[in-house]
Amino acid sequence: QVQLVESGGGLVQAGDSLRLSCAASGRTLNSLSSYTMGWFRRAPGKEREFVASISPSGGATYSSDSMKGRFTISRDNAKNTVSLLMNSLKPEDTAVYYCTARAVWTNAWESWGQGTQVTVSS
Repeated sequence: QVQLVESGGGLVQAGDSLRLSCAASGRTLNSLSSYTMGWFRRAPGKEREFVASISPSGGATYSSDSMKGRFTISRDNAKNTVSLLMNSLKPEDTAVYYCTARAVWTNAWESWGQGTQVTVSS
């Protein structure tokens, strides 16, 4: 497993943009290029929800339909970081956002960050 630390959350107004960052580290982390990276979120009283993911090389990205066109995931394997740019934020985007990693040799999201709170006011 790798250690993941999210940052960049906060309180914003509807329509604003926010960029979340996730820094990966760990003694077993030779290269982040061995991991698919993703973002999930959990809103109050709701189940955890997939937001976006990006392939190990960064060549392919996937987003939830509800966020497609507003949220963009990117990565910098040289810096072991992953970002989530969120545009046109809505109050319903309010949630704790989690960074996660899935090694190429497994099907499970095994590593999770502690989460960062995003609150969007109307």
